[in-house]
Amino acid sequence: MWVAVDAMSGDYGPECIVEGAVLAVRELGLSVSLVGDEQELLDLLLKFDYDTEKIRVVHSSEIIGMNDSPSIAVRAMEDSSVVKAVRLVAEKECIGVFSPGNTGATMAAALLHMGRLPGVLRPPIAAPIPREEGPPVLLLDAGANVDCKPEYLAQFAVMGEIYSREVFGIQNPKVGILSNGEEDKKGNSVTVKAFEILKKIPFNFIGNVEGRDLYGSGRDVDVVVCDGYTGNIVLKATEGLAKSIFNVLKNSIRQSSLAQTGALLLKSTFNAVKKRLDYAEYGGALLLGVEGICMIGHGSSNALAVKNAVRVISECAKQRVNERIAARILEFRSVMGDVV
Repeated sequence: MWVAVDAMSGDYGPECIVEGAVLAVRELGLSVSLVGDEQELLDLLLKFDYDTEKIRVVHSSEIIGMNDSPSIAVRAMEDSSVVKAVRLVAEKECIGVFSPGNTGATMAAALLHMGRLPGVLRPPIAAPIPREEGPPVLLLDAGANVDCKPEYLAQFAVMGEIYSREVFGIQNPKVGILSNGEEDKKGNSVTVKAFEILKKIPFNFIGNVEGRDLYGSGRDVDVVVCDGYTGNIVLKATEGLAKSIFNVLKNSIRQSSLAQTGALLLKSTFNAVKKRLDYAEYGGALLLGVEGICMIGHGSSNALAVKNAVRVISECAKQRVNERIAARILEFRSVMGDVV
């Protein structure tokens, strides 16, 4: 099984992406198609020791930048690295694609060339959020659909429940709707209607959950659904808060020699906490509900993030996540009715 990697996008250039691909091959035994400038990628590969049968380079001559208009660029720049990588999946040469570049362009290319799974109304971005203990909470939608209908949220819940069970290994994932209170009637008109729909779905729906529940400090929940506008704000606020906490901690330690001594003693603990909160451990966020596996990486994805992205894509393929989603959505439509 080959995984396509957009090697020319992201903040750090192709070197760390090539390194991550080599790690995926060397440590996990996976196969990677690197898409980008052929000569540049081949030159970078010379720095590494790897199985040459498991990495190949697919040439592309264009790069979609972070500030380019997604819908325009995807159609105008057909030889861009992200479009070519997505087309490898659409043409069944690869099982999935990873790109740390322009999120909108990755989504637009996936929808244009890969299309949606049968019955899926709107593909959501599923973002893992680390919590105090255990596997991460899955938040969706994390930004793909700003405005949502209740039926969209219900489908997000179905897709997220399958992902949480098959990839994170949670036997009976608890599913909740992000709201401003736990009571059944809390929320806006969309979440209240989604609540009524989800009560009819045969899975572990626990009702409304609040923001604190995402991090393991409130109700126990594994999958949290909301519209993409809210989800993206939650995701960015979470990233910003985690970074601020570490910065405050580092600044406080620098101001005291006693604190510096204590920090040395707690170095392994701090490293464990940092690892648990590191987005690179999860690779990125999946765009669920498309024909093929599409993972969107952080712009600052490092080699570890690339390796783990390839790993997660491979796991999704092995666990037949898309097939399970398509079957569940078909069953779900009989409960929800026809919606466009």
